[in-house]
Amino acid sequence: MSAEPRFQRSYAAYLALEASMPEVRHEDLRGEMWAMAGGPPQHALYATNFSRLAGLALQGRPCAAYGADLRVRIDVTDRTTYPDGIVICGPREVSTVDANAVVNPTLILEVASEATEADDRGEKFAHYRHLTSLQEYVIVSHRQRRIEVYRREAQAWALREYRAATEVELASLGTHVAVNGVYDDPNVP
Repeated sequence: MSAEPRFQRSYAAYLALEASMPEVRHEDLRGEMWAMAGGPPQHALYATNFSRLAGLALQGRPCAAYGADLRVRIDVTDRTTYPDGIVICGPREVSTVDANAVVNPTLILEVASEATEADDRGEKFAHYRHLTSLQEYVIVSHRQRRIEVYRREAQAWALREYRAATEVELASLGTHVAVNGVYDDPNVP
């Protein structure tokens, strides 16, 4: 979730800002950077539930699930983001310009919100598609129990949609995640 204002700086200045303000996450696009605003509790819950369920399914495999504190760097488009969740299969690879940003996610998760949905589906996804390692891009709806998986197939991205009481197929990970499990909230009857 982005919040104004945006600042124009070098990537070295971006890294210095990130180091000096670890409690605030900033995204960067070609030197234009902005702080990421916090979201509602449901946003954090859906991201955590997805990462937890995916992580449990990956036990014993050469894959690891990461939360929203790990940066992803798309070197070719000069964009750095903080997705809501990441899965990396195989050794973790970092950017040549940012030792704390990975460049080889297998799966990226974004929980859509009113503020981010257009970017999650549009420009941000366009940047993510430049990551040759990326096999699946998952968008969790904030409006209803619906999870969309964009899967790389040959030269195109195919969309699969999953609703309540179904299981999301994560082909890149060889596993499934229950839609209802992602939306499970013990505070809502």
